[in-house]
Amino acid sequence: MLTDEATIMVEAGRGGDGIISFRHEKYVDKGGPDGGDGGKGGNIIFVSSTDLNVLNDFARKKIFKAGNGTNGAKCKKFGKGGKNLEIKVPVGTSVINKATKKTIYDFTKPNESIVIAKGGKGGLGNVHFKSATNRVPREATPGEMGEQKQLFLELKMIADVGLIGKPNAGKSTLISVISNAKVKIADYAFTTLEPNLGVVKTTNNTFIVCDIPGLIEGASQGKGLGHKFLKHILRTRILVHLIDSTSDDYQRDYDSLRKELGQFDPKLLEKKEVVILTKSDLTQKVTQKFKYDLIVSATTSKNIDKLLEIISKLL
Repeated sequence: MLTDEATIMVEAGRGGDGIISFRHEKYVDKGGPDGGDGGKGGNIIFVSSTDLNVLNDFARKKIFKAGNGTNGAKCKKFGKGGKNLEIKVPVGTSVINKATKKTIYDFTKPNESIVIAKGGKGGLGNVHFKSATNRVPREATPGEMGEQKQLFLELKMIADVGLIGKPNAGKSTLISVISNAKVKIADYAFTTLEPNLGVVKTTNNTFIVCDIPGLIEGASQGKGLGHKFLKHILRTRILVHLIDSTSDDYQRDYDSLRKELGQFDPKLLEKKEVVILTKSDLTQKVTQKFKYDLIVSATTSKNIDKLLEIISKLL
């Protein structure tokens, strides 16, 4: 199953303590201070990767800790810095501070890297506290705690084109025909239980298509399955509306889709769109007055090339 949301805790490393130490040399009765500084705590670093496309790993592990810095040593030696912890997340992941609700970073490209939580500074050894009036300082500072944050991770898939429609509109069949996506296809509602991504290659273009579960009336308020995945088409550049040509009311189906999109996020209504009638192999003749761009059949491949041409030009 797809995990596209997760809450985790990240803890950057604590800085090592500075120490109190004095030189002990054979011919020096009272050597000066030589306590070294503690090492810096390790950072928590997030890196976006195309090797991942779900947040399933974060459903199993909830706490992530970087290494602590070690304490300073005599002879003004610095403590060793704590080991950074690098965490891979899928491209399309938004990292949100759970406490402030603010987005820390939105990963939209591969190999983006950002420090999410900084390690604590190392403490100062007593060598720093020597002065004309204090030649034998017995003072050092402890290392600082690293940043700790509770994070909400939300994955919004990166796709150029979103396929939307009511259950059984033919989205799964279409994406399986035009792309490399491996999807489940059957003659019943909600064939798609989670978003599918597919890469489409044409003569002049290559783009990514996302198919989300069918939208029913009230989807934006939580009815059916589509509401949970509407966010996955927020990043798309084009929406392809699939209207089942065997429906008794094309306009009603189209208006219902637009209503749910607008209620979820009004910005979805501003995207470029292509409206197609599907399953032309099951329709003798389109008699309804309805404005659409193309009538297609994924089963017989009727007008599929024309559809891809229209999409490519819009992209």
